[in-house]
Amino acid sequence: MPEPRLTVVTRTGCHLCDVAKDEISRIAADTGVGWTELSVDGDPALEREYGDRVPVIMLDGREHGYWRVEEDRLRRDLAH
Repeated sequence: MPEPRLTVVTRTGCHLCDVAKDEISRIAADTGVGWTELSVDGDPALEREYGDRVPVIMLDGREHGYWRVEEDRLRRDLAH
């Protein structure tokens, strides 16, 4: 399995997080990149950093966007 290039920062009970995970899973499968999920639940530092903006999409360890997956932009950036 390739090293995950994508991370979805989530929290329990977040509908937008569920949608983002489904979209990222599909995009990752199409492009052959790995992805992982990181929950803010139970981590005060992550909660402070991302709590109001979940889901947050990270690409190569950097914030790419939040609340919604910008599919066209993400696919373009994954190609680089």
